[in-house]
Amino acid sequence: MCLSDNEIYITLFRNKISVLVDCCVSLVIFLLAKLSEGQLIDGRLECLYHGWQFEGAGKCVKIPQLPADAKIPKSACVKTYEVRDSQGVIWVWMSQKTPPNESKLPWFENFARPGFQDVSTTHELPYDHSILLENLMDPAHIPISHDRTDWTAKREDAQPLCFEVTERTDRGFAGWWGREKDGTKPNFLRFEAPCVLQNNREIVDKNGEINYFSGLFLCRPTGQGKSMLIVRFGGTKRSPLVKLFPQWYFHQNASKVFEQDMGFLSSQNEILLKEKVPTKELYLNLKSSDTWVAEYRKWMDKVGHGMPYHFGHSTISLPKEPAVVEHAPAGLVAGLSASSPAKGGIGTMHAPNLANRYFRHVIHCKGCSAAVKAFQTWKNVLSAVAVTLAALAILVSGRQWKALLLASAAL
Repeated sequence: MCLSDNEIYITLFRNKISVLVDCCVSLVIFLLAKLSEGQLIDGRLECLYHGWQFEGAGKCVKIPQLPADAKIPKSACVKTYEVRDSQGVIWVWMSQKTPPNESKLPWFENFARPGFQDVSTTHELPYDHSILLENLMDPAHIPISHDRTDWTAKREDAQPLCFEVTERTDRGFAGWWGREKDGTKPNFLRFEAPCVLQNNREIVDKNGEINYFSGLFLCRPTGQGKSMLIVRFGGTKRSPLVKLFPQWYFHQNASKVFEQDMGFLSSQNEILLKEKVPTKELYLNLKSSDTWVAEYRKWMDKVGHGMPYHFGHSTISLPKEPAVVEHAPAGLVAGLSASSPAKGGIGTMHAPNLANRYFRHVIHCKGCSAAVKAFQTWKNVLSAVAVTLAALAILVSGRQWKALLLASAAL
């Protein structure tokens, strides 16, 4: 039982994935400690506040404060949700009224092809879900904003684009696009509400073999002015050089891409809320670059009435309360404190800041977290070695030895 069903979290119980409502309840008073800041002990999730323990089904199996002969009340259990692992992504069935319908799980054809491999990253971002989607479906900004971030983006390649919309429904839209000078539209983009955006391409090599490439973006809102994203880039053919680089190298490059756009998108978010008008009064959409952006905002005109708020091409619906009230009802300081990761290593030393790569990506990524800890360990070891060498340089008498030891310490 919980006062609010808005916050949920995912955890792993002995290889079983479960989703639970994110609060812990006492017998008499709602204490609302976040279970997402708990710890796994013997396959059970333990609340860090009072030590209550829960199984994957949400059943409370231990309350240290209860007498040995007392029965744990049913009200101590937490609500759970049905989850499915599909193509490496965890999906949650949010309805408690209707049974899970697995036919509604998104299926990505290219990811099921033989030999397909991808690099996946997760990012928490300080701008609205709609701003995120709009940015991801805008190919025109890539050569300029991400110039030389990787080999595919070069500012001299900025040019007119051509688009062909082939589908428009209440669930989204799709179509082909490409560079106008090429005379073809080899890229296929599909937006499926509320969270799936994919861009696919087929390339025929010199042997006549078709290679499939996909950019998949799974976007979800986390509140006003906040969003979260899973990025998956992959293909059926990869360069052998990819194996030479550690995973964190590709992750830091992906983080850099979002950092390059962050200032523009955050200020865009601010202006939309400040002006309180539809985007057609603020945007100058060019047919040779902004077709998908215009399609997205026009799609919002059709379905925005079912959203908590929206900014469409011709219509708007403003949030019922300001973002600061939604995110920090007890005040900004309390909100920051409540968001700090418990037992989070580096995170416990700093207030969360989504402009910081550590809080946007590293805390959500097992591989990058391990890399950070490894670098910290090496830093401590090398610092100790440097201090030892400097001390030895002071103690030895020969100048050559002093010079050698001091040079080694400096390195």
